[in-house]
Amino acid sequence: MEIAITPHPDDVLVLSITGSVDSLNADQLTSAFALPIGEGRQRLVADFAQVNYTSSAGLRSLLITVKECRRAGGDLRLAALQPQVERVLSIAGFTAILKVYTDVPSAVASFGDAD
Repeated sequence: MEIAITPHPDDVLVLSITGSVDSLNADQLTSAFALPIGEGRQRLVADFAQVNYTSSAGLRSLLITVKECRRAGGDLRLAALQPQVERVLSIAGFTAILKVYTDVPSAVASFGDAD
């Protein structure tokens, strides 16, 4: 798994994730999300366009992150989910917890909208 972080306007950070998210690397993802939150940047978008699989460990990482973001006054938004990943999130009930967008620009722009 690889993670690239790109800043966007309105203090939004996009974390572009490539590969599978599983028990071997979910802690790496949690740490990548935790770093900006610890620095006071809690408007995060997870770009899942290149994620082809997530396990329950990946779901746990997302849950930890969204709780921390919201506790700090921000949010975690998901963008560009692959169908198989969206299916896992939906079955686990995560699509009711997290805001999901079809692409990164929509997810970034959503922070300018009234929640």
